[in-house]
Amino acid sequence: MAGLRAAIELADAGTVLVVAKESLQESSSEYAQGGIAVALSDDDEVELHEQDTIYAGDGVCNRTAVRTLVEEGPAAIQELIDWGAAFDRAGGGLAFTREAAHSRSRVLHAHGDSTGREIARTLYRKAASLSNITFRSYAATTDLLVDGTVTGASLYDAAARSTTPIHARAVLLATGGLGRVFVNTTNPEVATGDGVAMAFRAGAEISDIEFVQFHPTALHIEGAPCFLLSEALRGEGGILRNAAGERFMERYHPLKDLAPRDVVARAVVSEIARTGASHVWLDLAHLGEAFLRERFPRIYQTCLQYGVDITRQPAPIRPAAHYAMGGVRTDLTGRTSLPGLFAAGEVACTGVHGANRLASNSLLEGVVFGARAGRAMRESPPLSGDNRVQASSFDVPRANAIDIRQLTWDRCGIVRCRDGLDPAIEQLEQYRCQPMEPTRERAALRNIHQVALLIARSALAREESRGAHFRTDFPAKHAEFEKHSVIGRDSDVRFE
Repeated sequence: MAGLRAAIELADAGTVLVVAKESLQESSSEYAQGGIAVALSDDDEVELHEQDTIYAGDGVCNRTAVRTLVEEGPAAIQELIDWGAAFDRAGGGLAFTREAAHSRSRVLHAHGDSTGREIARTLYRKAASLSNITFRSYAATTDLLVDGTVTGASLYDAAARSTTPIHARAVLLATGGLGRVFVNTTNPEVATGDGVAMAFRAGAEISDIEFVQFHPTALHIEGAPCFLLSEALRGEGGILRNAAGERFMERYHPLKDLAPRDVVARAVVSEIARTGASHVWLDLAHLGEAFLRERFPRIYQTCLQYGVDITRQPAPIRPAAHYAMGGVRTDLTGRTSLPGLFAAGEVACTGVHGANRLASNSLLEGVVFGARAGRAMRESPPLSGDNRVQASSFDVPRANAIDIRQLTWDRCGIVRCRDGLDPAIEQLEQYRCQPMEPTRERAALRNIHQVALLIARSALAREESRGAHFRTDFPAKHAEFEKHSVIGRDSDVRFE
């Protein structure tokens, strides 16, 4: 979503190449169900959206970034509507719903629970209509090309089984998330933290990478994927119950089932540990069959495919890695610490989400900051010299991806402590790397390994609990950590 929006902004400034690791449709944007948050309803205000975002961010939001997001959000939505985005409507106007930690019903949705798919479709159709934009699918980006500035990237073409350098005035990372660094995740297979790892190897700064959001309600059925059960389900009145059928969220937060995601995720983990069950339940049947089938058609059909009729029985759920608040450090125009390199969307860290993203702000971030990055990239100077810079050697860890992902889940997951983080770092550092010919699978493996190390190191350095980062050995917030973590290739974690 962020990449397409930037490409549209750039279309009349030169030739634009949009590269996809798999198909152009395969991204976290495609699977975003709940909606896109924006202050457009009659009873809402930009200031209220701003306040809710800062509250959810738990003290470390970049307030200027938040203000930019909520102020530019309404115009970004109108632009999508003008380009053909079909948001759901009620009574002649846009239909809004509420999600956790929102003080107003401000979440737009499309086709019930396919909002990301509709926005991505709209942006792709707009981008494809512009002659200067071309697309390349099934071409994994393995490395950035750097010679003082970023001058391009190396692409691995799966069909040709070869790597090709592509040179450009500017490069935008819009590679999405890193959920596949964890063994349990709602993210698609392509979300292996590629942008963060490539940027770090090239020398760019990474910020707030310890803040990983674990969605509290992923479908938990043997043999089924960790399918996301949208927060909108609870926004519409869904109830969390433990193994005994009891409502439990009132014991953890005054907002009960609509508490911030980090609170709900830890509450679910606590109930699972307390009762000895493998999951808790999300009860929706009281909302009515007609409503559920119309409002959440994709969720209804997917659950039914795995033997759960949400109109008649509760769905078994437990948390899964969902969203990265941190990423490649950027300013509000997408500029990173490396000249020529930009980032937007989930891969980037403007600080807009702080320690815990407010539900449905991610899609808005993609369109708002994607457009801003595109405008900034227009100012990039022409390429100079012969641009024959080659990527660094391709070193791959001697490890199994599943082993790394399980280690990250166990040691760097929802609940953390030094006794888990220290051995995780030691184990990850012991995986000896060796030069190998690049493939898409090997590229994903080394990126998973790199991002796991970054998360572990940053989580160890943040000796407090804040937002999505919870340490049992430092369970309280501390004022000295009301800052953003920053880590670079040649520097340890610092806070500023």
